[in-house]
Amino acid sequence: MTQSRFSIKRRVWVGLITGLAGVGAWGWWLQSKPVPPPVRATTASPFVQLAGAGTTSDDRILQERAELLDPTPLFFPTQWNYGQTPLSQARQRLPGEVFGSFDPKLTVSEQAIAPYGLELAPVPEKLADVLVQGNEAPFAGMGQIDRPQSTLAVRSGFLEIRELKSGKAILLQSLTGIQPPRSDYAPVEFLVVVGNAGLIGDLILTGGSGWDEVDGFFRNYLVRSYHLGERLPPGRYRVVVGA
Repeated sequence: MTQSRFSIKRRVWVGLITGLAGVGAWGWWLQSKPVPPPVRATTASPFVQLAGAGTTSDDRILQERAELLDPTPLFFPTQWNYGQTPLSQARQRLPGEVFGSFDPKLTVSEQAIAPYGLELAPVPEKLADVLVQGNEAPFAGMGQIDRPQSTLAVRSGFLEIRELKSGKAILLQSLTGIQPPRSDYAPVEFLVVVGNAGLIGDLILTGGSGWDEVDGFFRNYLVRSYHLGERLPPGRYRVVVGA
């Protein structure tokens, strides 16, 4: 019994001594560890800086940075997006030199084009004969084929009369036998007022053909040849005539 008690006490003392030794070693390690110097907080330099009008490198860098980040050209006229200064001599071009910087891309070689209208022409003796003779067929053969083409049908005229207020069609008629002074024209539109005794005033032109002689031809045709005032009841009408 005495021996067992002595063994237990010895184990307790050994554990205490071991724990105290461990605590002492940990404290000695903390004291011997070097302490790093404190890190000082650095403040960023302000972005706003004053750029002088000088020519030094620092002033020039700040000026270019301000011009690059300046949003004013997006909203107001500035020297970068608007100006009345004339173009420099290097940028000025004559009418024939606009595309001088670009080389031509020819799909057909110039040597392969036949000189139509030139090989049969006699050589004139005087310069005045060249101006009088000219080149009768400079582009003969281009876009042509050796197959006979049928002639186009003669364009037939048309006459359309509608009520001005309701737009109701009163007359839709084809016209034959008319010969306007020109064959290329747009339809002519008139405003017509008809009373009990016939036409009231002249026909009012609301849409011309592009040629005064064509407009006058159809005005005379409707009044004198077609007798428009005798065919319509009283009212206001929109008359379109053409071919």
